Amino acid sequence: MTGTTLTTFQTADFAGSGVCALCHSGLTDNAGNDVSIDAHWRSTMMGNSAKDPLWQAKISSEIGRNPALKAAIEEKCSRCHMGMARYQAITDGTEARVLSPGFLDANHSLHEAAMDGVSCTLCHQMQEQNLGTIDSFTGLYIIDTLSSPPYRLAFGPYNDPFKNPMEMHSGFSPTPGAQVIDSALCGSCHTLFTPSVDGEGNYLGEFPEQTTFLEWEHGIQGAGGQSVKTCQDCHMPDVVGSVVISNRPWWLSPRTPFGQHHFVGGNAFMVNLLKDSSSKLGVTADPVHLDATIAGTDEQLQGKTAEVLIASASIHQNILSLELVVKNLSGHKFPSGIPARRSWLHLVVKDKKGWLVFESGAPQADGSIAGNDADANFASFEPHYDVITSPEEVQIYEPVMLNSDGAVTYALLRAYSYAKDNRLLPAGFDKSTAPRDIAVWGAAANEENFTSGQDLITYRVDVTGSRKPLTVSVELLYQALSYPFAEDLRQDGTELTDRFMGLYDFAEKTPKLVTRAQTFVQ
Repeated sequence: MTGTTLTTFQTADFAGSGVCALCHSGLTDNAGNDVSIDAHWRSTMMGNSAKDPLWQAKISSEIGRNPALKAAIEEKCSRCHMGMARYQAITDGTEARVLSPGFLDANHSLHEAAMDGVSCTLCHQMQEQNLGTIDSFTGLYIIDTLSSPPYRLAFGPYNDPFKNPMEMHSGFSPTPGAQVIDSALCGSCHTLFTPSVDGEGNYLGEFPEQTTFLEWEHGIQGAGGQSVKTCQDCHMPDVVGSVVISNRPWWLSPRTPFGQHHFVGGNAFMVNLLKDSSSKLGVTADPVHLDATIAGTDEQLQGKTAEVLIASASIHQNILSLELVVKNLSGHKFPSGIPARRSWLHLVVKDKKGWLVFESGAPQADGSIAGNDADANFASFEPHYDVITSPEEVQIYEPVMLNSDGAVTYALLRAYSYAKDNRLLPAGFDKSTAPRDIAVWGAAANEENFTSGQDLITYRVDVTGSRKPLTVSVELLYQALSYPFAEDLRQDGTELTDRFMGLYDFAEKTPKLVTRAQTFVQ
């Protein structure tokens, strides 16, 4: 057990992570690694989904801008971030409220259930019914609320589980359920459609706010479904060998495979922010385990996400021509998830003495990108490029939302369409057949060099008078929270947006390095 004690709340249908941690801690694999479920989970964004100060600020912002939709916003947003509290409230015939006097209020009867985030008895109770279909998306997973202890079913990947200790200590009965290792289970929350409204708050339809599961699914269809990894393969990597999955009774046999509950993605920025403000935000993980999650995120980003290749580099008539290939190694678009994320190319050319000849995409200390139109003017955005010739042009892989008036917006409920979505496509993804919800938008849609699994981009740089050889360095950088998405919250002035901006202003904003390449040109 690490950090602050985990909650042991009990409701009619759920139990706190501390109840499960009693038996599922102190676990080691064949290499002697600590693979305790609670030690890994509690420092992840899954474990801190309800404590995420950006999420809380965004709810506050959206409600402030659309007060008539407060109940709908809170109910929908709590489905995944506060799933146990929301499901229990709906089952009990009460409202799912987040802001005070809702689940965030320490005096609310479901506060502990809410703040336990995406916890054990949420995911492991999800029924297989409807998973992978539109009926399960946007947090519409199904929990059996008719069963009672000790016969509430908790699904796992193994046959013939020994049931008595778990039934006795937790009130849940371990039951085989292959859905827990199926991407469709993850897809219930990682496919999110939000209401789209006009400036007067009139409902216009649904907007595909994040579609990670659908992106993955379209990619595997294009790849023929052969040898394709699931969400769990990448985000819950197997242990070394086998594991005795409970510390009691002592005579249990080891199981394999066992997916570690790392849940690493790309959001090291927020994990670091949680670490810096852990006591204020109620984080139960200690710095050692938060650092481990950050390190795991870095490893995921730098080893398994993307690569950049310098396909060609030559000088003709004082023009340096470079062809770069940017490859997506992940199973979905990169970046994926909430439209706050962006990745971009930072290209630097220096002469023989190290003097700067050309630079595109330089990251700034405040989180902005030099040359990016969106960071200089929030009403604008940087287009997709096939050829770059100026330092003011930057290749940024990102989604840019438009409202129903055709203006750039960072308010999720005002989002009506995408002006740009040139996020790198996974292998097997056919943009010509992709449905509207996961389509490529903007110049990349018709760009022949932007295709399944990669983007080919050309740089042409005037190097007249530069001493050779030239050093060409390129980095693919990543931000989990873009500068304009964060800065858009500053105008709201609510308690939660002010708190987040206070944390953001002092946070380390250096972007994450995904991959780099270098060459020399005579």
